[in-house]
Amino acid sequence: MRRRSYADDVLARIDAFRSRLDVVQYGELQYDAEVYPLFAVRNRGQHDGLPLMLVTGGVHGYETSGIHGALQFIEAHLADYAGQADVLVAPCVSPWGYERIQRWNPDAIDPNRSFREDSPAGESAALMRLVAPLRDRVLMHIDLHETTDSDESEFRPARAARDGQPFVAGGIPDGFYLVDDSKRPQPAFQQAIIAAIAGVTHIAPADANGEIIGSPVVAPGVIQFPVQSLGLCAGATNARYRTTTEVYPDSPRATPEQCNAAQVAAVRAAIDFALKKSS
Repeated sequence: MRRRSYADDVLARIDAFRSRLDVVQYGELQYDAEVYPLFAVRNRGQHDGLPLMLVTGGVHGYETSGIHGALQFIEAHLADYAGQADVLVAPCVSPWGYERIQRWNPDAIDPNRSFREDSPAGESAALMRLVAPLRDRVLMHIDLHETTDSDESEFRPARAARDGQPFVAGGIPDGFYLVDDSKRPQPAFQQAIIAAIAGVTHIAPADANGEIIGSPVVAPGVIQFPVQSLGLCAGATNARYRTTTEVYPDSPRATPEQCNAAQVAAVRAAIDFALKKSS
């Protein structure tokens, strides 16, 4: 059941950018009678020779601040990087999931495990086609996510049931954290983002086992996954600097506005760090 509107919440805001930024349609999804055009936004002007930064949001459509944080960044800050960086933002990769507040697409496929060649998820395949000619040009890729209470109460049990596995209860970290690439870690990059976020919202602590969501904490607020082998969006290009943000919107210590602001601060810190290192 549709619970919110992609057209009203996302497309209308993207349309407002057309007078000052480049808006490109990179695909279209059709589920039964519903059609979802997919758009990316880019700062206007000549980009030859400029470092390319990629920002993605809404890979999991139910993770609200990923979408609205990306849109807020475009509105307030994308034009700031004209002449410094070529910034490409895909703010809502999974519009069907956004409308229905769902992690998976209608085929019960998790788009954020599907960023690979011949992807079974239309959402992931469309983004892969967009970035294919840019894979080796991208210097930085930040993918905006949330970890919510519904991960534990709804989506993890559903995944276990789908896969015929027993559900093992875990926990949801209270605060912001990042997922680095375990195969190509960039600890200074991750810590620059954490430092920027600490002024906006709280950083998730390690649990009693020194872990966050079952992964060892390698630095304050940072864990690592092998992003490309897992088919995660952060591994969609060969970017030197890449990370996945995770915000906890159900925390009693954070508001929706803080979660959006944290995503914006993370994007700005990531771009600024990559620019400094490339100069």
